[in-house]
Amino acid sequence: MAAIAVLTGQPLVFPSLGPTAYLLFATPTQPAASPRNTLSGHLVGVLSGAAGLAAFGLWHTPADIEHMTWARAGAATLALTLTCGGMVWTGWAHPPAGATTLIVALGILRTPMQLLDVLVGVFVLTAFGAMFNRLTGIAYPLWAPIQANRPPVAAEEPPAAPARRSEPAA
Repeated sequence: MAAIAVLTGQPLVFPSLGPTAYLLFATPTQPAASPRNTLSGHLVGVLSGAAGLAAFGLWHTPADIEHMTWARAGAATLALTLTCGGMVWTGWAHPPAGATTLIVALGILRTPMQLLDVLVGVFVLTAFGAMFNRLTGIAYPLWAPIQANRPPVAAEEPPAAPARRSEPAA
C-alpha cells in the first residue's frame, strides 16, 4: 500500500488502515474482517465524518488537533454517533471505521479527492487481503461474513411437553 501511495502521490495510507490490515490478515475469519463489513464500515465512517464537517461548517477549515474548538468537538461527536449508529443499524461492524470517521471529522483528510483516496485505499487493502487469504487456503469470504463465524441465533423454545393425564384416585 505504501508503495502505491508513493507512486501515485495520493494519501492511500492513513491511520485507520493499520487496524484494518490487522483484522484482514490476523483475524480474517471474523465478521469485522469480511469485505462487506470492511468496505461498508469505512464508507459509513467517511460519510459520517463528512456529515460532521458539513453540519459544523468545517469543510474549508484546516485540521488543528492541538487546539480543539467547540465546532470541531461537535463535528467529531456527531460523526462518531452516526458511524456507530450506522454500523449497528446495518450490521456492518468494522471498528477501525471509527478512526476513519475521526480522521475526516477532525479535518485531517477532508477534500473530496482525499475522501475518495481513503475509500480506494480500503478497497485495495481489502483486495490484497482477499487474495492473500484465499491463496494461503484461508476460507476468507468474498463479501459477507461466512455463516459459521456468526454467533448462533437463539433457538426457538422447544414445544411444550404433552400434558399428563392425572389418574383417577382409587
